[in-house]
Amino acid sequence: MSGDVIAIDGPAGSGKSTVARALSRRLGYTYIDTGAMYRGMTWLAMHKGIDLHDEKALTLAAREAEFSFRYEEGEDPPFRVMVNGMDLTREVRGREVTARVSQVSANPSLRKELVKKQRELASGKNVVMEGRDIGTMVFPQARHKFFITATVEERARRRCLDLADEGYEVREEMVGRELMKRDLLDSSRSASPFKQAPDAVVIDTTGMSVEDVVNHIMRVLQAGKPDGG
Repeated sequence: MSGDVIAIDGPAGSGKSTVARALSRRLGYTYIDTGAMYRGMTWLAMHKGIDLHDEKALTLAAREAEFSFRYEEGEDPPFRVMVNGMDLTREVRGREVTARVSQVSANPSLRKELVKKQRELASGKNVVMEGRDIGTMVFPQARHKFFITATVEERARRRCLDLADEGYEVREEMVGRELMKRDLLDSSRSASPFKQAPDAVVIDTTGMSVEDVVNHIMRVLQAGKPDGG
């Protein structure tokens, strides 16, 4: 592998996606959303009628799937998720996909296939890659690792705002419970469990703006040391 990889991990609703996108634009790096790849596979399985418990069929579909990410100025949102040539940017964030993605992403064989594709997507490029196992599994050798987090209350508040933009009204308490349930499922799976890399810089984004977080990351990068010292 050549090129620079900035690994950004964190739980759902922590702000890692927004931060990773802004950082990629600041640096001129390619942005890769690995969570969207698992969501894309979930959507494909549902769309094709694949049993989500059928590990073999899911793995075969993952092996054959093609993913790409692009930035389209003027689009809403500008970062587009392409799966098998289809623009699934909005579809992969749907509530049905969200409810099932942890089940699909727990498939060890499917994860192995997608990790290979994630490394291929980053090969020879400078990338900001975000997800839940970038610093621990996909690129454990990355020089720069960040773990973006926030309180459950803050994460639920942010997720409710996102859902409101999509026309859904839900209670923060319910969303908070769903977030904690997903954290538990992802951290307890046998394949690439969700956890913080021991050498990652931890940033609690509670009460911070996106610009504040990006500026903090930039200072760490400019200092040239993983711990920012």
